Amino acid sequence: MLSEYINTKKFIHLPKLKEDQVEQITENGKRVYVCPGGKFPSVTTVVGWEKNEFFKKWRRDNPKESQRVCQRGTNLHKLIETYLLNEQIEKNSLMPDQYELFRQVQEKIDAIDNVHALEYPLWGSKIGLAGRVDCVAEYKGVKSIIDFKGSTNRKREEDIENYKLQATAYALLWQERFEEKIESIVILITCEDGSVQEFIDKPINYVGKLFDVIQKYKEKFNESK
Repeated sequence: MLSEYINTKKFIHLPKLKEDQVEQITENGKRVYVCPGGKFPSVTTVVGWEKNEFFKKWRRDNPKESQRVCQRGTNLHKLIETYLLNEQIEKNSLMPDQYELFRQVQEKIDAIDNVHALEYPLWGSKIGLAGRVDCVAEYKGVKSIIDFKGSTNRKREEDIENYKLQATAYALLWQERFEEKIESIVILITCEDGSVQEFIDKPINYVGKLFDVIQKYKEKFNESK
């Protein structure tokens, strides 16, 4: 049987950036990054801490579904990254549900080009956070922070504020690291109900809310500046 491969667009990659050496560790049950400029909590830990309190219980009550959803996200991110790296992907190597989620969102991914970074470590003392950004590239011609998500069902705009706050944090970290503003944040969601969602916004719309969330996190967990 001949191998069948996913049709790939040839993505343009800009010269590879030098990466800071960062180490991810866990302290008091929270993800922390040890960076050249110090030790910083992760973007996802801080931005999502209020929702995480709810999901802790949900994960305890639904261990199998929690594991499935987590694995779905890992597999989807790995597949999209492989695709953006212009590597061949054999269809037979993918689980049917994994391929279907990718196939649905492939047209949106093809709107990406001039890739600056994938799974790139960022940290900054101005907002005191660190993490790995999914993708920094042009989306429909605009340089953007791009995040990829899988979901069981469609999301409402109000459901994804934490995604936008995460993307805004990465936009600020990128600006601190490279002295270059990011004008757009893009959230692409491919859903098991067969739908695909594209949310495009501006980080400036979420900077105030992001700093409010960071301050609440510090007060909640008695963390100094």
